[in-house]
Amino acid sequence: MSSNGAPIYVSDDDPEDPSRRVRPRVRRKRKNPGVRSWPDFARRSVAKWLPALSLLFLVCVWIYEVIKIGDGEIRRPPPVRKSDHAATQSSKEKPLGNLNKLDPTTRVVGGVRERCLKLLPPGELELLKIPTPMDSKSPLKELAYATETNGASKEGTFNLSMAYLEGSRFNLFSGNQTLEQRDQEFKVTEKAKAHCGFYSEIGGFRISDEDKSYMKTCEVVVSTCAFGGGDDLYQPIGMSETSLQKVCYVAFWDEITLATQEAQGNKIDERRFIGKWRVIIVRDLPFRDQRLNGKVPKMLAHRLFPNARYSIWVDSKSQFRRDPLGVLEALLWRSNHELAISEHGARSSVYDEAKAVVHKNKATPAEVEVQLAQYRRDGLPEDKRFNGKKALAEASIIVREHTPVTNLFMCLWFNEVVRFTSRDQLSFPYVLWRLKGLTRINMFPVCTRKDLVNSMGHIRKAKPLTS
Repeated sequence: MSSNGAPIYVSDDDPEDPSRRVRPRVRRKRKNPGVRSWPDFARRSVAKWLPALSLLFLVCVWIYEVIKIGDGEIRRPPPVRKSDHAATQSSKEKPLGNLNKLDPTTRVVGGVRERCLKLLPPGELELLKIPTPMDSKSPLKELAYATETNGASKEGTFNLSMAYLEGSRFNLFSGNQTLEQRDQEFKVTEKAKAHCGFYSEIGGFRISDEDKSYMKTCEVVVSTCAFGGGDDLYQPIGMSETSLQKVCYVAFWDEITLATQEAQGNKIDERRFIGKWRVIIVRDLPFRDQRLNGKVPKMLAHRLFPNARYSIWVDSKSQFRRDPLGVLEALLWRSNHELAISEHGARSSVYDEAKAVVHKNKATPAEVEVQLAQYRRDGLPEDKRFNGKKALAEASIIVREHTPVTNLFMCLWFNEVVRFTSRDQLSFPYVLWRLKGLTRINMFPVCTRKDLVNSMGHIRKAKPLTS
């Protein structure tokens, strides 16, 4: 080592050769930097996020303890039985998703998005007045209803089993309409008479005198029904103050539904209201088939509300969400119609609908075949259009003026669902085809129906009548 401490390099190369003065550096193959640096990266990440993760853990523990102290235990939903699965899906998912929504339904027409139901602006809705009655263009001017004569019915209290005629669904409520009477009642003359329910005083569908008095005061009515404890009652929304003053909201229940709703805490107040709905309890329902009992308020509003000029029917599975007077203006008054009903969304032909009814087990093949065989004998064509629109109706919403011809239409439609199956979509095209006097009908599209209501689906299966 030199005296100044400088290092001495020992080499076999000639130190005087300039090309040999700098020793070439040999590059070593590096290991994968990612693998080599992962422990350091992991340590740095854990160190960075450890305080936040610890805080989050402490917050979760605190929330758990609060719930445990407040409720004693974490509540778990009861196990869902297979038979209750559909009801659970309807009551928990659909109502929570659709209830009380007011947003309009739209569609694209000619490249422009527009609202399906074109209501008047709110200010004009408040000023709407019910129009003065006009003379109907139909030749039918007066309609009478068939009732028992000469005390033909048996004396005594109502009994469901006694009310049925042997081998028929006709009973003391509907009257026994023969095929000859059926053909005659489809003929439109200036004065007509038809079977239209309420045939006998002891035929069932009994309503209190107090409720009858209330129903006589209604000029415009929105109605629904739930028999057998099937569906809940959804409060109507979206109405103007004018409609609240001029429109009756009436819900028909039976005693089973009353008990079901009271058990859920839905009590009728001293005025017989729940919210905006006047609840009317019907006793002695005339049919074992609860769907058929539901056709009475659905189709025979003109019989239940003798002084009403307009009615809007809403199925119990839906929440009505539009101004009733505005709906009448949009679907009837503006276009000079007297009946408005929704087109069917999936099918157009009664024969296609019959296949779907059987496939979905909504009626037996034998029942459907009896109905179709009669319609074929009567000459019902397989047309899928009526005045350029679908002939098949969805029928969960019916908007109409109570004129003699629309009243007759509803009577004949009711008689068909009593005679054959209670699936009213099957009989609607037939009655529309045979009753030549009804032409001012508005078959509105499905998107308009969706704008009128929030659809909930059926909550639970209705209990059948057994006595």
